[in-house]
Order: sequence, then structure tokens, then C-alpha cells
Amino acid sequence: MIISKILEYALQREYEGKAFFENNAGRLQNAAAAGAFRAIAAEEQKHIEYIEEQLRAIENGLTLQGMAPALPDTTFFADRAEDTSIEQTVAESMVADLPVLRMAYLIERDFVEFYEQAAARSTGDAKLLLDMLAKWEGGHERLFKRLHDKAFESYVGMPWGG
Repeated sequence: MIISKILEYALQREYEGKAFFENNAGRLQNAAAAGAFRAIAAEEQKHIEYIEEQLRAIENGLTLQGMAPALPDTTFFADRAEDTSIEQTVAESMVADLPVLRMAYLIERDFVEFYEQAAARSTGDAKLLLDMLAKWEGGHERLFKRLHDKAFESYVGMPWGG
């Protein structure tokens, strides 16, 4: 398995993810969800920079070992979203947000699966790097799953006709 090819592919997906979160942050009706999208877009930029740093190291013949910075606590955004009530806006406005929140969850889930599958086929430093990236994305995945599920609960609990 060629780690540089995996990272090049991952880099493109990270750019796509960042664009999705940036483009949709302003479209969301719920302030907590919109804030999470903006925060995750900033996190995706950190992923991009980190992956680019790893690719430069590989190009320069350096190893991946010891290059991974301590990653931020992946529960920060999830805890913050949990503390910020999803019901802070009118429940009817969440209807339009549901598909966007679901897509955000699926994007992050896809990242986790990609990194986990690549890690399973890797060894040594490459495996450690890919496992770390999977864990990082896993925090985002859990956040959007919770936001989606909470918004969906609010929506299905509304009286008929909103």
C-alpha cells in the first residue's frame, strides 16, 4: 500500500468536505448546526494542512513517525452542540436542515470508513497515522449524527401540520 497515494486521495476528500461545510453553514436555519458547520470547516482546514505536511515529509524522504501533533479533543464540538439546545429555533425551520445534517453525517462517516479501511491494510507509521485520522473524523461523525437525530426527533414530535 502506498501511503502517499492514500493521502493524496484523502486530501481531495478533505477539500470537498471543507467546501461542503463552508457552503452549507449559511443555509442552515438552526444556529447551533450552522455554528458546528463553520467550526468543522475550520477543522477540515487543519486536516488539509496536516495531510499536506505528511505528503511533504514523504516527498523529502522523512518518516511519518513522530510527526503527528497532538490532535484536538474530538469531543469538543459534540459536547458544545449537546449543550446548545437544538430547539433554539422554531422546529419547522429544521425540516430544511435535516437533509443537510444527514449529508454532513454521511460525509464524515465516509471519511471514517476510508481511513479505517486504509489503516487495516497498512502497517507501522502509516497505520498509526490513518488510525489517528479515523479517530479525528469519528468525532465529527458523532457530532452530526447527534445533531441530525435531535433535529429529527423535534420534527417528528411536532403536531400534524407544524
